Amino acid sequence: MTDAALSLGSAVAPEHGANGPPLGNAEFAAIAAIMQSDARIHLTEIKKTLVHGRLSRRLRMHGLSTFRDYVRMVQSDAQERAAMVVSLTTNHTHFFRENHHFEHFKAEVIPTLKEAARHRPVRIWSAGCSSGEEVYTIALCLLGRDRGQAGWLRNADVKLLATDLSPPMVENVQRATYADNIVSAIPADYRAAWVKPAPGGDFAIAEEARAMVTARVLNLFAPWPMRQKYDAIFCRNVMIYFDDAAKAELEARLVDQLAPGGHLYIGHSERLIGPAAAKMKACGQTIYARQDGAPR
Repeated sequence: MTDAALSLGSAVAPEHGANGPPLGNAEFAAIAAIMQSDARIHLTEIKKTLVHGRLSRRLRMHGLSTFRDYVRMVQSDAQERAAMVVSLTTNHTHFFRENHHFEHFKAEVIPTLKEAARHRPVRIWSAGCSSGEEVYTIALCLLGRDRGQAGWLRNADVKLLATDLSPPMVENVQRATYADNIVSAIPADYRAAWVKPAPGGDFAIAEEARAMVTARVLNLFAPWPMRQKYDAIFCRNVMIYFDDAAKAELEARLVDQLAPGGHLYIGHSERLIGPAAAKMKACGQTIYARQDGAPR
């Protein structure tokens, strides 16, 4: 996925000048409280410079001269509050990132899904999908290394859900076009079969992959509209900036959204804690299977 949280920055905000007005401790605390409340992202003092840099752009956009005025604005303007949360998230991802997950998915999960798809729908979720490289990597794995391997999908009901907090990221998923330096991470055989030149020098993911993917804006800590259970959920590098209470809450919800026997993939520096850990069995590096029953 995606690193849907803040990158590191130094702890001291710049002084008033070309980079914008100073960010005071009280205003930083108010912004941090909103991020904790709305996105469960835990901001510490080390992120202060990054917050200053990102939000100084918002101040200039609205013609504001102080962070105090900006905090007042976001406390009364729901639209700007949401835009602030999006501005303070970082979306970093690439195709076939942490490839051991996809090797496991191809070797251990897809054969089971092929059999299951003969008699029921198959559903997979990329939670915190960023600009879409993760969900389209999943789609390419399902399609296979050449067009002949995709035959099993023609009469199957296989759908992938991609969700992210950021509307611009969701729009990127829906466009499904990427620059040459981005698609270069796709192995050559997959690229030859499922990536085509697009206007403007970019490259488009093939319609066979795009047709499987539905992209939606979703805050992982808001109510989820999905009622179905998922055969696999990828939620990778999303939780690294949450506190333990938020991690435990989200992981428990993700596990409950899995079908019996379903698989959960999390980031390389993440771990299961709380109630989720008791329901899952480790079956690889940051790969877990739900224990309570055979695959549905």
